[in-house]
Amino acid sequence: MGDYTNMAGYYDVIMTSGYYDYEKIVDSLVAHQPQRNVLEIGCGTGLILEELAKRQPKLPITGIDLTEPMLSIAQKRLAPFPTVSLSQQNITELALDETHELAFSYGGVWYFVMDGEKEPFLVSHISDAHANELGFEHLAKHMALGSTLLLGIQGPHHDYETVISNGMTYSQKIDPTDIGFTKHYYLQDGDHTVMDQTVHYRTYTFDQAQALMGAYGFEFVAQKDANQLFLQFKKVN
Repeated sequence: MGDYTNMAGYYDVIMTSGYYDYEKIVDSLVAHQPQRNVLEIGCGTGLILEELAKRQPKLPITGIDLTEPMLSIAQKRLAPFPTVSLSQQNITELALDETHELAFSYGGVWYFVMDGEKEPFLVSHISDAHANELGFEHLAKHMALGSTLLLGIQGPHHDYETVISNGMTYSQKIDPTDIGFTKHYYLQDGDHTVMDQTVHYRTYTFDQAQALMGAYGFEFVAQKDANQLFLQFKKVN
């Protein structure tokens, strides 16, 4: 699975330079009217959880992430919110004390890419096929019957670069592989490279994704998300 240790110190400035619209993401989450036990899979530095906790200060929320430096930043960010708990977890070995009624990932471990009218495909930060099976198996054990899983939607990936709010240049380069693609992330301060990160992704067609998730009780719900930010699945068994 991708380790984002190298990126942790720059994650916030990249993400808040227009990479994601956190208010819209949380609009979509709140529309599901979560009452208790919400889980974010791959919470990073806690930017989504902060917005959600501000809106719903009594909602019990858990955030998990693999990368300790990310969680360290999240701990400070979310310290004012006593209903939020954070845990360093690998989804393939997930071990939490409670089941959840709503789980979501937006650019975390799993997400979908949609390109116009083409069928969406699943992207996983986990390159190993068996590890993906373990991930959904362990997640399923932590989801209540009838609970909702929301996986984020992103547009098609492409090479690009942009100047972010601190004046540095952020860029990414995509290389196809036989199982998906490799993404190279760079952050440049003038001629100096301050971050160089490579992550290997596995992809699944929509049919493959439904078969993979269906094996662990997750069924696709063909219900449109108002903001087109998530695909919805329900834990049916």
